[in-house]
Amino acid sequence: MTECDFLLVGHGIAGAMLAESLRNRGQRVLVYDLPNPNSASNVAAGLMNPVAGKRFALSWQAAALLPAAATAYRALGQRLGLSFFFEALIFKAFGSAQEQQQMLTRSAENPWQGFVQAITTADPALPGVLAPHGGAWLQHGGHVAVAPLLAALAAEGQTAGWLRLAAFDWAALLPTADGRLNYADQVLARHVVCCEGAAAKTNPYFNWLPLTPNQGEVLDVDCPGLSQAQVLNRAAYVVPMGGSRFRVGATYRWPPFAESITDEALTELSSRLAGLTPLPFAVLGQRAGVRPAVYDRRPLLGRHPAHPWLSFCGGYGSKGVMLAPLLSEQMAAHLLHGAPLWPEADLARCVAKFYGY
Repeated sequence: MTECDFLLVGHGIAGAMLAESLRNRGQRVLVYDLPNPNSASNVAAGLMNPVAGKRFALSWQAAALLPAAATAYRALGQRLGLSFFFEALIFKAFGSAQEQQQMLTRSAENPWQGFVQAITTADPALPGVLAPHGGAWLQHGGHVAVAPLLAALAAEGQTAGWLRLAAFDWAALLPTADGRLNYADQVLARHVVCCEGAAAKTNPYFNWLPLTPNQGEVLDVDCPGLSQAQVLNRAAYVVPMGGSRFRVGATYRWPPFAESITDEALTELSSRLAGLTPLPFAVLGQRAGVRPAVYDRRPLLGRHPAHPWLSFCGGYGSKGVMLAPLLSEQMAAHLLHGAPLWPEADLARCVAKFYGY
């Protein structure tokens, strides 16, 4: 029987980064994961955007999260001999003169903590880009090659023996007399962490959490002549993937979810891209995944209110690559030493309302 300190269920970006944080602290970690090429983490373009949405709002805790994420992904790249993090400017094009003026008015208050490098009211003349009203240049962001990162970590885990590519049966998890957890007479663990993403909605221990999964679709396109020097953003993100390829996304669909990709999303994303470039493009692929979003748009971290041997780590929504590195460090410190979590991310905020006590 395998003995470990922490048994993690799920190896998306939340589980992968928590496993990394715990192993770096000398803990024996075992991860169960059933690979899904259409998981939210594998479909994501990995965008790390400090200023998002039509209201140009500063992302939650961006000043702490972004540098921590960049450092973590660079360190993983060095260790694994690959590049995963690509720091890049993000050009957020204004959709109208009114939007331009709103941004200029807000800039007087300097609400973006240095993440807005410059604002231009004229067309920046980027190759292949439609931006007649100018836009804002965002700095200290970029994008992460999430699927290759997870694949490299999974390969390492299989070789080292800390990752098992198998489904996990929660009914086979039983407490033992000495306070550990017996899983299917195969594993003895001190603690179990659910990192299942949107699938936690059907988890018998965590189905009460206020997860509100939503489905997103992305396109991979070939668009020769479109500038690769930055990420583009207006109504959609356009992330350079090398050569003349880009990932375009993403849609938001609430339940009921489509069983696979949809013509509606293809039309919507193609239209959004056409609003950013007059250049012809070819759609190379289309994928759909379900994000583990939360009703208040904040993560969910912490111990189960009734089972202290069990914890949850996730609820990252569309910002998993930015959230996971620093929050995994906080979660590891919380599990090992009782260090406090950020109150906005602590699942304790949901217990009274959703668990019943």
